[in-house]
Amino acid sequence: MRSYKLKPKAILKKVFFVFIIVSILSIFSPLCSAQLADEYAPIFYFEGGENCYPVSVSYLSDLIDISNPSSKTISGEVVNYYDNSMGTVKDNGVIDDYKNKQSQYGYTVYYYVGTSGTSTFIQYWMFYAFNDGEHNRHEGDWEMVEVVIPSGGEKWVAYSQHYSGQRATWDQVEKDGNNIKVYVARGSHANYLRSYSGKVGIASDIVGANGKILKPSDYSLVELNTQSWLNQDIFWGEINDANDFISGSAGPQGPQYRQDMNGNLMWDGVSWGSGLVQADNTIFMLEWFLYNFVLIFVLIALATIALICFRIYRRYKKYGLGPRVVSMLYIDGINLKSIGNILCIVGIIIAIIGLFGQWYVVSADIDVEDVADNVMTDILVIDGLNGVQITMPGADGPSPMGTIAVPFYLILLIGFIFMILAAIGVTHSRKLGMKYLMRGIRLIVVIVIILVVIMSIGMMAGAGDEGSDSFVSDFLNEISSSPMGGQYSYTIQDDATAQIDAEWGLGSGAILILLSGVILMVAGILEIMDNKIFFETKQPIEKKGKKKDKNSDLQKDEKSDIEQ
Repeated sequence: MRSYKLKPKAILKKVFFVFIIVSILSIFSPLCSAQLADEYAPIFYFEGGENCYPVSVSYLSDLIDISNPSSKTISGEVVNYYDNSMGTVKDNGVIDDYKNKQSQYGYTVYYYVGTSGTSTFIQYWMFYAFNDGEHNRHEGDWEMVEVVIPSGGEKWVAYSQHYSGQRATWDQVEKDGNNIKVYVARGSHANYLRSYSGKVGIASDIVGANGKILKPSDYSLVELNTQSWLNQDIFWGEINDANDFISGSAGPQGPQYRQDMNGNLMWDGVSWGSGLVQADNTIFMLEWFLYNFVLIFVLIALATIALICFRIYRRYKKYGLGPRVVSMLYIDGINLKSIGNILCIVGIIIAIIGLFGQWYVVSADIDVEDVADNVMTDILVIDGLNGVQITMPGADGPSPMGTIAVPFYLILLIGFIFMILAAIGVTHSRKLGMKYLMRGIRLIVVIVIILVVIMSIGMMAGAGDEGSDSFVSDFLNEISSSPMGGQYSYTIQDDATAQIDAEWGLGSGAILILLSGVILMVAGILEIMDNKIFFETKQPIEKKGKKKDKNSDLQKDEKSDIEQ
């Protein structure tokens, strides 16, 4: 049996070799991470009205001592938070202070490179001084986008949006080389894949590429793992009471602790992104259409108005337009046609007022434990200006659930313009009455469609699970079963106990539109019943049955106007 003697020099050489290898790896590993972060660094496109941009945490640490956060006991637990001393959620103090110091701090994006299974992910975290979103306002805001690189297979991305986000394949991402493009919503800082997004989905965000553009060369890329505050479980905004969590007035938690509405930590990278909704190219097309809806609709409306004007001109040359031009202005004494025209004018005025009011609204008063404010907050609104918006309360703040941002008011308003134009040169009250009647029916149908949608909205909720998700399901089903109006109460048991009292029904705008529809229908019936000639035409109107002209040009034009 051979024996071996320990050789101290050989052992020292091996130890020294291992030390050198570890040292080299420790030096080059951050360099590789930094190189990877540089390669995929985002290009940010902001909307023209944005006030806050990604900034270094030093902006906040220069105002307060972040090593000594504020704290309060809420629902029996100690909550630590940073309170920006320059303002509150009820004013623009923080925004104004940041804007004054923007040039001093410049722009900063934090990055974190990690691995999960066989995938590498690069997260880009943005800190904003203030969140001035449509659904909530709070101090401080953390948002994130990430690129996931599997060892085999296609790269993909995940963008944070409010309490959720969106996942997309590498081919679906707009990019310059490998630098991904991110379109940031005004105020809320939700991240989108397209500049025309935000009109369909979880929130009616205002997105665009008409503001500041931040390229990687415009901002500092800082490694997140080196920050001393990273491991602190802190809320990055002022908190007054438990109601702030329900209303969304509390600042978010930092990168290592921020989670989506399902409780998934965003820091986990691949697992968080995998659970997001996959981007759909068809939805992109729909978003583009809605984003450009006003322009498209105006162009179509102008073309239609041009066609109507051409018919009016042809009518004028052949038959004349009468002494008052617009036939709804024939008001001369107490008779059916005069009363009908007066009612029509009144109906139009009432409808226009109704276009800018709420058509359907669901409101809730959210009280947490002993903190009661008795203030109703709109959580579902259908109106002519913004379309449909649904926001559900929860222990982590209001969660946008669905939006279709369509300016319905524009469609109805153009419809009235068409009706007035179509009333030019109409010779017979019966023809004019048909126009009034059809317009009134259309107005009523709009409200009926809304009620039908409300009746089916419970299908969005599904079966419902335990906890706050059950509230969403039960609540929507309750509304669906009684669409004309009702009340509902529910208690959420979560980190804080919340009592929610809700009520719903038709808004003032819908009631005015219904009233307008009825008035226009009555006006139409009166005009039809009167059956009078408004004025004598330049030449006789050909009657039906003549070989020369079975249906005169004037009759064709008036029939077409009624259909419009």
